[in-house]
Amino acid sequence: MYAGDYAHKNPERPAFIMASSGESVSYREYEERANRLAHLLRDEGLKRLDHYSVFMENNNRYVECCSAGERTGLYYTCVNSYLKDEELAYILNNSESKLLITSSEKLAVAKEALKLAPNITRCLVVGGKTEDDRIVSFEDAVSGYPGTPVADEYLGTSMLYSSGTTGRPKGILRSLEEASPENPLPLHSFLQDMWCYREDMIYLSPAPLYHSAPQAAVALTIRKGGTAVIMEHFDAEDYLNFVSQYQVTHSQLVPTMFSRMLKLPESIRAKADTSSLEVVIHAAAPCPVQVKEAMIDWWGPIIHEYYGATEGLGFSALNSEEWLQHRGSVGKVILGELHVLDEAGDNVADGTSGELWFKRASEFTYFNNEEKTKESTSADGSMSTVGDVGYLKDGYLYLTDRSTFMIISGGVNIYPQETENLLITHPKIADAAVFGVPNEDLGEEVKAVIQVMPGIDAGEELVEEMMAFCMEHLSRQKCPRSIDFEDELPRLPTGKLYKRLLKDRYWAEHKNSIL
Repeated sequence: MYAGDYAHKNPERPAFIMASSGESVSYREYEERANRLAHLLRDEGLKRLDHYSVFMENNNRYVECCSAGERTGLYYTCVNSYLKDEELAYILNNSESKLLITSSEKLAVAKEALKLAPNITRCLVVGGKTEDDRIVSFEDAVSGYPGTPVADEYLGTSMLYSSGTTGRPKGILRSLEEASPENPLPLHSFLQDMWCYREDMIYLSPAPLYHSAPQAAVALTIRKGGTAVIMEHFDAEDYLNFVSQYQVTHSQLVPTMFSRMLKLPESIRAKADTSSLEVVIHAAAPCPVQVKEAMIDWWGPIIHEYYGATEGLGFSALNSEEWLQHRGSVGKVILGELHVLDEAGDNVADGTSGELWFKRASEFTYFNNEEKTKESTSADGSMSTVGDVGYLKDGYLYLTDRSTFMIISGGVNIYPQETENLLITHPKIADAAVFGVPNEDLGEEVKAVIQVMPGIDAGEELVEEMMAFCMEHLSRQKCPRSIDFEDELPRLPTGKLYKRLLKDRYWAEHKNSIL
């Protein structure tokens, strides 16, 4: 999120705009803000390769909080703003953060976390008041510093944590050379070129900035001299209105956002002007084929898909034309060397599912977690995995699911993602989660938990309808044996579904019933 020469070349151009309020921050002001915070970080004793954390909702100070670290050689950890105090404290301690930046909106959680994180010497509160030596107003704290660069600028980067959908989140650390902040990491330059980022682009960011993909996209936009329009939170109708209002050229979404836009009333969709869009990117979760087909029909062949983990092991991508020839694929691998392996560690045949292992495109470790780093690395140290399962066909990669969510029912391996992808396409269903629950005879059976659309009756009649819908499109073993309803599923705005929370509850209930 380093502006570089653009702060001098185009000082009055908006670096970013807050979508709902319309507040615009120019490149000149953005550069000065980031430099003031950079001076404060140095005064707080943070030196190159030290760590600090940001725990906030999307707001008008978020971007500079990252930019200050990117120009001082620091690792900054953007924390999921939905975490509870103990979860936040774990990340503050595990990351060895010395300073926390939060907001008045998140301060209550942050205060409780600070009780468990003695290593945090200062907490800066955006929109807050100074309370004591440890908890101080962000605005007051930075106001006395100059808007010029610190004397010792170095390239810094984020150290983000995995979403923790299958356990404790893990900090993903990449090594940093003693380089100027003008020189981005090689992966960032590669992405800029692939998706045609340019100086006059308008990027609409609909997702939380604590997540790696939207954070990287906003950073690349600013590094290229474009304007980032940042939504405070995603709303399907608002998104369409912002595309027209700001004449957006580039954006990145997740499949659940596509689904919510497709389920808007036809009158709203018909009047939406998306003609300015040139490049729309999606990732983060598998996209149901029917959903993507509908989006390409609506917006045209401008939709690009990629697969890659925050760990940076490998990267695959394809455009709309390729996808229409290979429906359901996430593209050809263009970074890293992919191996699809069975449980014995042997390569599987083309078209056969296995765990995805990469000879790494970039090196990483899980910070302060040698055990997890070892678990994700092959015995000879040459390959790594994040536990995704998929297969190759004609050189194109298809994702199946995460190995941790595989259901073993009567000796048959079932990957629930396919069932989830089908259920989400039904017009009465807003969201769906499918996982294994205990079965005395089979070991596990397939359970679906469903969130219905507004105005739909979540009763036995709908259960029967969904059962029949699944039987019509899926083999019997993939169909749910039972369906429950929830008011809202635990899905993050990034598209990640906290399925573990649902699954753990059912398994705990089963354990209690037999005690």
